[in-house]
Amino acid sequence: MCGICGEIVFTGHEASTRAVKAMMAKMTARGPDTSGCLLQGGVVFGHRRLKIIDLSEKARQPMVDSHLGIDIVFNGCIYNYQELRHELTERGYNFFSSGDTEVIIKAFHAWGSACVEKFNGMFAFAIHERHSGRTVLARDRLGIKPLYLASNTKKLRFASSLPALLAAGEVDTDLDPAALHHYLHWHAVVPPPLTILKGVRKLPPATFRIYEKDGSFSDTVYWKLQLRQDSDDLKRSEEEWMDMVLDSLRHAVRRRMVADVPVGVLLSGGVDSSLLVGLLAEEGQKNLNTFSVGFEEAGGEKGDEFYYSDIIAEHFQTNHHQIFVPSAELLDLLPRTIEAMSEPMVSYDNVGFYQLSHEVSKYVKVVQSGQGADEVFGGYHWYPPLVDSTDPVADYCRVFFDRDQEEYEQTVSSAYHGRNYSREFVERHFSAGHAERAVDKALHLDTTVMLVDDPVKRVDNMTMAHSLEARVPFLDHELVEMAARIPAELKLRQSGKGILKEAARKVVPAAVIDRPKGYFPVPALKHIEGPYLTFVRDFLTSKKARERGLLRGDYLESLLANPKEHITPLRGSKLWQVALLEIWLQTHGI
Repeated sequence: MCGICGEIVFTGHEASTRAVKAMMAKMTARGPDTSGCLLQGGVVFGHRRLKIIDLSEKARQPMVDSHLGIDIVFNGCIYNYQELRHELTERGYNFFSSGDTEVIIKAFHAWGSACVEKFNGMFAFAIHERHSGRTVLARDRLGIKPLYLASNTKKLRFASSLPALLAAGEVDTDLDPAALHHYLHWHAVVPPPLTILKGVRKLPPATFRIYEKDGSFSDTVYWKLQLRQDSDDLKRSEEEWMDMVLDSLRHAVRRRMVADVPVGVLLSGGVDSSLLVGLLAEEGQKNLNTFSVGFEEAGGEKGDEFYYSDIIAEHFQTNHHQIFVPSAELLDLLPRTIEAMSEPMVSYDNVGFYQLSHEVSKYVKVVQSGQGADEVFGGYHWYPPLVDSTDPVADYCRVFFDRDQEEYEQTVSSAYHGRNYSREFVERHFSAGHAERAVDKALHLDTTVMLVDDPVKRVDNMTMAHSLEARVPFLDHELVEMAARIPAELKLRQSGKGILKEAARKVVPAAVIDRPKGYFPVPALKHIEGPYLTFVRDFLTSKKARERGLLRGDYLESLLANPKEHITPLRGSKLWQVALLEIWLQTHGI
């Protein structure tokens, strides 16, 4: 797990090590162990390393294979690298290191663009092929590892974080109208390739991109998820599906144990993370480090779920760590949390993950986390109304979107009025043929888009801010493909994730299964009052915010006057949403 960056110049001139070193410096937390920079004429690669697999200097990056004429920078982990190494050795390849980075080089040389189809893992990498001058960028199937791009006709820069690109300079920081619309409609989800800034784009998940020396490029989308059931799937019993879920999840957890350092678990006390602990115990893990975080209550809303995480910790005899964040500390954490965001992310979970990661990093360098289970197994409350929907686009927008078009135009200045970008996006996705039923269309959209640019991005940003690698077994692509074949009715039982809950009964205590759905509660950011109201008011009424002129004054006044009256359908604060955007822009000098 690392931070990667680079510059590719298409004019025949030499690339800038200055820009790449500025990006590397911005990403120190992503890789505090070592760093490296490689210049090859019009290409510069930079790397910050967090040592997880092959701790020796032989695995340092940028990695150069002089014999094959290939350079690489890589962020992530290829869990099946040992099997691939064996296959490549049988094909005659020799290895000088024992980690997964060199396996990518050899796999690319052996199989070209098809190499990514063989990888089980999370990854973003850049490869420079010296003999052709081409540069390759690739990202894993479900977008677990980020890759941001800033380009013009003369050059391309890439990095693992958006702020790193800003550090290099020359970025158009005007707001992207479509991205702004998504942010304020879609719970801050901004689909790729967009970011909130016009001058920065994201390489979409499951994309293999080849840049020629002149800057032209071609994309291959090497994986597409389909949510469909064939006749055999429809005949399977619930018991068969339960066995298939457990078997696939066991494989996913086992793969993510691969490391040359200890592995822990982020234990929220929900069924997802509890199941990971139980399966790791099955694999013989002793003295497993588990971690939970909680906050003070506010507005009569409880701020922790320690009761349930304690049940799991005691049952499996883990080394459990409770992290409690008093309100006084929370206010101090917010600026650092927002600074760690590559893009503005509105979910309250961010500050919880930030502080949790800070504490976890004192004990381990790798953790497994339960993100993805709600999207893959149908855990959210907006799925059941879509089962019999006759207007899936309208029904999805009604239950998920934070505001309608009329309120959006009351929120932002007239310069951003016009198209309903978010509804158009949902319409295109639902009509693309990924699924037939309305509920499966929603599950597909959330798994391949919303999940990537909300929960997954949040976990990557907050863990890497503390040099911590997070692994997400529920996003093993083979598990996701299998779950896509399960009939929606089996997923939606028991208020969501029914089939997963029934499978979990074979592993974990029922008390954590038969409980109300939980989340990372941070009540103070939902019930904004006292010092939190002062905090957001200061940013929203600042000179910079007034000069930006993005948000309409009358709308802001109504939010600030009574924040508790302005709650989204997903039970979030509309005031926090607009405040977070302004704070993020100011934090990153935009």
